[in-house]
Amino acid sequence: MKFSNKIVVAVIVGLMSFSGVVVAEDINTEAIGNAIGNITNEIDTEKPLQTEPLNKVRISWETIPGAVSYRLVITDGDSASKDAEVKHFNLIPNNGYELDTANMFKAKDYYWRVCPLDYDGNVMGAYSDPKPLVGEEVNPKAPLATAEFEKMAYMPLYPVFSWIPVDGSGGYEIRVSRENKFSPGRYEVVRVMTTKNNVYYEEGGYTWPGHYMWQVRSQNKAGEPNTEWSEPKYFDVESHVRVAALGDSITHGGGVCNVPPGYAMYSWEYYCQVPVKNLGRSGDSVQDMAQRFDQDVMAFTPGMLIIMGGVNNFRAGEDGWDTIAAMEQILAECQYHNVIPVFVTATPINPSLMSKVPTIEPAAWNWKEQQQLLNQWIKNQPYHVDVTPALTDANGNLKAELTTDGLHPDHLGKKIIGEIISNYLLTTFPNYNLTAK
Repeated sequence: MKFSNKIVVAVIVGLMSFSGVVVAEDINTEAIGNAIGNITNEIDTEKPLQTEPLNKVRISWETIPGAVSYRLVITDGDSASKDAEVKHFNLIPNNGYELDTANMFKAKDYYWRVCPLDYDGNVMGAYSDPKPLVGEEVNPKAPLATAEFEKMAYMPLYPVFSWIPVDGSGGYEIRVSRENKFSPGRYEVVRVMTTKNNVYYEEGGYTWPGHYMWQVRSQNKAGEPNTEWSEPKYFDVESHVRVAALGDSITHGGGVCNVPPGYAMYSWEYYCQVPVKNLGRSGDSVQDMAQRFDQDVMAFTPGMLIIMGGVNNFRAGEDGWDTIAAMEQILAECQYHNVIPVFVTATPINPSLMSKVPTIEPAAWNWKEQQQLLNQWIKNQPYHVDVTPALTDANGNLKAELTTDGLHPDHLGKKIIGEIISNYLLTTFPNYNLTAK
């Protein structure tokens, strides 16, 4: 069975309330309140003068590496003592939250702080410094985008759009527009999509060259707009790239069960000194990758293609020789189109951790045998990168400290993969000037 990051995100969100938050007043707040230290920052916390009615406040913070969710605490004043706590929210799956303050009559005096939680909801880091609510976005009129495409060398072929959920939203409308090349500054809508969640996996792919922008707005339960469009976010689609990467969700990005691929730190390409066009697609088998070669790879005519897949094959029990046959098909396509193929060994999995995630089926009993067969074929290719040893524990499994769900490496695992691939490319092809786009 294919596996996709988006399935995990959907289920994690589904296990929570519609806003993606559990308000828990009966948990062990003493243990949480004793988290040591604070997350330091340079933001001035002096409380601004608040003049307009305080109906809603959008609180946002920097993504904390490894955090599966967050705990948000609202306090009366800037005290961190338990007695000052007014309300708290657990298992917030995003790095932001819209707080309804219409009935909080002292909200202008309230402060907030946040700490990261692990998969089991345990505190895994320090609280941030208290900050005044009125220093955040008061009465926001549109959603706030969280996808970090601007941090990536290229826009992913299959982008995953995300934003902070709008309090009380019944759904969302996303629109993508392309600039008219004959009328600079004029954009024409090319796609409109709707979703109930605050994460949307684009399935169409963007291969038509041009300058694009995307926006999102909230809808009520009747499907009518109830916010303005978000601030435009821009991206470019090139007609040609020097290096591209074809793969599954490990190439696509995302991690810790809850963070979608649009967050840069969970993509291995982010840690690669060589600019790489991300052609990954969550859930792909190697056969899927081979089938979309003409459409997705040759649309960008790369001179070099990084090929990384197979996890969805061997974990499902597929015979390694069938996976190799699909890899050979990709190799033949590269040779036919004069593309340099660089194969990357398939990463291991951790069945024990996989069993904790309800959307992940148990791994086949002989997955290691099939993984080793595939990786041996890969290591026999003229150009190959062996990332597997750095990710594997003494038992042959994906190291527990590098993964949350047992299937996908998290940010530290992606960093290892990206740096190993980067070093290999720069060492093996020193005369190709690969650091230039």
